[in-house]
Amino acid sequence: MPFKDYLRKRFFPHIWCPGCGHGIVLGCLLRAIEQLAIGKNDVVMVSGIGCSSRICGYVDFHTLHTLHGRALAFATGVKMSVPRLNVIVPMGDGDALAIGGNHFIHAARRNIAMTAIVMNNRTYGMTGGQYSPLSCHGDFATNAPYGNIDHDFDVVELARAAGATFVARSTTFHARQTTEIIRKAIAHPGFAVVEVLSQCPTYYGRKNKQGGAAEMMEWYRDNTTPVGSKAKQQNPTLIERGIFVQDAGKPEYCCEYKKLVERARRGAS
Repeated sequence: MPFKDYLRKRFFPHIWCPGCGHGIVLGCLLRAIEQLAIGKNDVVMVSGIGCSSRICGYVDFHTLHTLHGRALAFATGVKMSVPRLNVIVPMGDGDALAIGGNHFIHAARRNIAMTAIVMNNRTYGMTGGQYSPLSCHGDFATNAPYGNIDHDFDVVELARAAGATFVARSTTFHARQTTEIIRKAIAHPGFAVVEVLSQCPTYYGRKNKQGGAAEMMEWYRDNTTPVGSKAKQQNPTLIERGIFVQDAGKPEYCCEYKKLVERARRGAS
């Protein structure tokens, strides 16, 4: 199916700020689905609240726009009800790892076959630029004018420790890599987490004097490196990108649940 047919074109132009990276993420996601040749009726996208969650409004799939932080909980219900569906959950800092953090670690622990896309712009962009669990120590925000004293989560390490069987990171600058990673994540038979570093020039960039969208994307280019590269050994401050975990051996939750139901039925007969 052509890329453009996956869009609800009547809702364009989009509401994201000029230079926001979320549009790039949307493009990467749709290209990945196009490459997998998945029909529109075979995809369900579930979002919560925030700039990133607006993605659901622009795609012509079955979509649920749910409560803040509860996207993975609703998505779990969808997947358990109809396991054949491809369930994709686009989230931002808060939906994934603040109010939604508990759902995140348990979805990973269960290894339920869904794709969680965490758009990390290190800020709460929709509500005015407050710092988030992904804002770095020392970052400035509207509610941290003298610098943030919290330490940020490492999405990759958290997902890996919680039991996710596919864990990856990319950036909006590396759009081709992001598309390829999302494609593999959707095809993965387990809980997949894809963190995408996505620029927010309106709040994070302005508050932290990182320039506009182009400059912020150049920062991703210059300050990231492929997983396991020599550059990382020489410069530990570089952020690694690529696939960190890809394990198809751990039992998937819906499959295990189906076996449980069958055992219960045999026992009752």
